[in-house]
Amino acid sequence: MTETTKTKRQLLIFLLVAYGVTYVMGILTWYGSTIPVEMSIFPSAQMFYPAAGVILAYLITEWKEGLLPKGFYIGFLLVTLSMAVFSLLSVALPGKTISLNGQSISMWAILSQYVMIGGSILLWILLLIAGKKKRAAYGLGWKQWKASVFCVLLFLVLYFGRAAIAYAMGGEAGTMLEILQNPSAWAYLLFTPVNFFLAFAAFFGEEYGWRYYLQPLLQKRFGMRKGVLILGVAWGVWHVFLDFFYYTTPDKGLIMLMTQIVTCVTLGIFFAWAYLKTNNIWVPVILHFLNNNLSLVIANNYSVEVMENQQVTWEMLPATILLDGILFGLFLLSKEFREKNV
Repeated sequence: MTETTKTKRQLLIFLLVAYGVTYVMGILTWYGSTIPVEMSIFPSAQMFYPAAGVILAYLITEWKEGLLPKGFYIGFLLVTLSMAVFSLLSVALPGKTISLNGQSISMWAILSQYVMIGGSILLWILLLIAGKKKRAAYGLGWKQWKASVFCVLLFLVLYFGRAAIAYAMGGEAGTMLEILQNPSAWAYLLFTPVNFFLAFAAFFGEEYGWRYYLQPLLQKRFGMRKGVLILGVAWGVWHVFLDFFYYTTPDKGLIMLMTQIVTCVTLGIFFAWAYLKTNNIWVPVILHFLNNNLSLVIANNYSVEVMENQQVTWEMLPATILLDGILFGLFLLSKEFREKNV
C-alpha cells in the first residue's frame, strides 16, 4: 500500500466514523426528542467518535507498526462502543429514572457516567503503560511545559473576560461579581482538575480527531489559515443534530447551528493556535474541557440540564461574532499561521 493510498484510506475510515456514526446516532437524537427521553448521553458519546475514527484508521492500516499504542487505542474503542450502546439503550429501553438533587435522571445516563469515569481512569493507565516512545510516535506525549501552561492561562483570561464583557453588554455588569461571590463556583473550580482526570476521554475524543488528525490534513491541502477555517465549519456542522434536538428546540435549531459554527470557527482558531504553538495535543484537550465545564460557572447554574433547551435568538448572533471574533479569531493573524509545510 502506497503512502497516498494509506492516507486516503485512513481519511475515509475517519469520516465514516466521525460523521457517519454521528449522523446515524443523530437520527436517534431526533427520535428520542419526540418521545421524549433522557438525551444527555448522546452529546457525551458523540465526543468520542472523531478520535475513534482516527484510532480505527490507524489500527486497520498500521497494525504491524511497532510503535502503535494498541492497548490504549483498543481501550478507547471499547469505551466508545460502551457509550454508543448506552445511547441506543436510552432510547430503546428508557427504563426507570433515578432522583438526584431533585432532578430525574435516566438509569442509562448514570451508568454512562460510570463508563466515562472508569474508562478515563483505565485509559490513563493504558497511556502510561504504552511508554514514552509510543506516546511520542502518535502524538500522545506531553510537550513544552511553559508554552502549554501559558496557552491554558491565556485561555482562562480570555474566557472569563468574554463572559464579563457579555454580561456588561447585556446591562448585567454585576453578575460576574455575584458569580465570584458564590461558594458553589469556587468549590466547582477547585474540583475542576479532578473532574478533568475523571472525564478527559470525551475531550480527547474530539481533539485527537479534529486538531491532531484533521487539522494538519486540511492545512496541507488548503493552507495554514484557510485549513483551520474549513475545520471550524466542519466541526460546527458536526453538531447539527444536537443543535436542533438537544441544545435547543427544533424551531430555534438553525439559530443554534449558526451560533455553533461561529463558536467552532473562532474557538477552533485559538485551539489550533495553541496546538501549533506547543505541538501538544493535551493543550487543546484541556482547553476544550475548560470551555465546556466552565460554562456552568459562567451561567451560575450547576444543573445537569443546563445545556438543554437553551434560549437563543438571531439578535444574539452579532455579539457572539464580535466577541469571539476579536478575542479568539484574531489569533489567525499570529505567526503560527504563516504559510509553511505542514
